[in-house]
Amino acid sequence: MDETHKAVLEGGPKDLPQRIVPAPRAGDQVKIPFRGGYEHFSATARHRYTDEGDLPVYEWTSRTEMAS
Repeated sequence: MDETHKAVLEGGPKDLPQRIVPAPRAGDQVKIPFRGGYEHFSATARHRYTDEGDLPVYEWTSRTEMAS
């Protein structure tokens, strides 16, 4: 059985290269490195059916810059 957990990302930058990403099993936030910063996504109660199955939806909440 595949133990990889995935999530669908909604919102954030329109040119974010991936919208289906690995997600922590019990985590409520996903942090994606993108263009010198991080895009933050939080879990919602929603799910979306995709080619990879029925996945939880994570919604964009904020962006932080990487320390230089």
